Amino acid sequence: MVNRIIIPLDLEYSDARKMVDQFDPKICRLKIGKQLFTSAGPLAVKEFQSMGFDIFLDLKFHDIPNTVYEAVKSAADHGVWMTNVHASGGEEMLAASKKALDDFESPPLLIGVTVLTSLSQDSLKEIGFNNLEDQVLRLAGLVKNSGLDGVVCAPTDINSIKTKFGNSFLSVTPGVRPEDADSNDQYRISTPSEAIKRGADYIVIGRPITQAKNPQEALEKIHKEIS
Repeated sequence: MVNRIIIPLDLEYSDARKMVDQFDPKICRLKIGKQLFTSAGPLAVKEFQSMGFDIFLDLKFHDIPNTVYEAVKSAADHGVWMTNVHASGGEEMLAASKKALDDFESPPLLIGVTVLTSLSQDSLKEIGFNNLEDQVLRLAGLVKNSGLDGVVCAPTDINSIKTKFGNSFLSVTPGVRPEDADSNDQYRISTPSEAIKRGADYIVIGRPITQAKNPQEALEKIHKEIS
C-alpha cells in the first residue's frame, strides 16, 4: 500500500494524541514539528512510534556545523523515519548533518529545506534574493552535492528539481491543499493529485485534515484520490 501522506501534528500533546487515535499508520505518517516537540519532546516521538507510525521529525536544524551534527545524531537516536535541516546553512553544515548518520545501521532519511512554501517572490526580494526558482535550484544543488536524500520543496518546484537532479532525489512537498480547502498562509500550492503527478514522493497535508470535522474521513478521501 502506498503511504505518501504526512500529517503534521501542530498541536499540543493531548490534542495530538486524540487526533492520532483516528488515523491508520498504513495510509499516513506523522510529522512532529517545533510546537509539539517543544511541549512534549521525545515522549511524543516514542508514543506515536509505539502506535505504528513513521515519524518525520521536522525541526529544520540550522546552526553551526558541529551543533547540527549533534542535533541530527540525536534525532537518529530516536529512531525517526525522516529528519531535516535548512539547506541555506551551507554545504559545510549539510556535510556535517550527513556525517552524523555514518554510524547508524538504519539511518533516517535526511532532507534539506529549500524555500518555504509560505514565501513568495516578493518575500524573497525582501531578504535579498531576486529569483525564486534560481534560489530553489541553488539550494537543492547544495543538498544533492552533500549526499542528502532529497529536499522539502513547493509543489511548483518539483518538476525543475527532478529534471535537474533525477527522480531518485526525494521531494517532500508541503503546500498541498484539496481544491475546496483554504490556502491559509501558503502561496505556492497544489492539490494532492497534482503534486503526485508532478513527481512528489511525499505530500504534507495539515489543516485540511486536522481541522476537518471528521479528520479520519478527510484523510481517507485524500488517500483514495492519490492511490
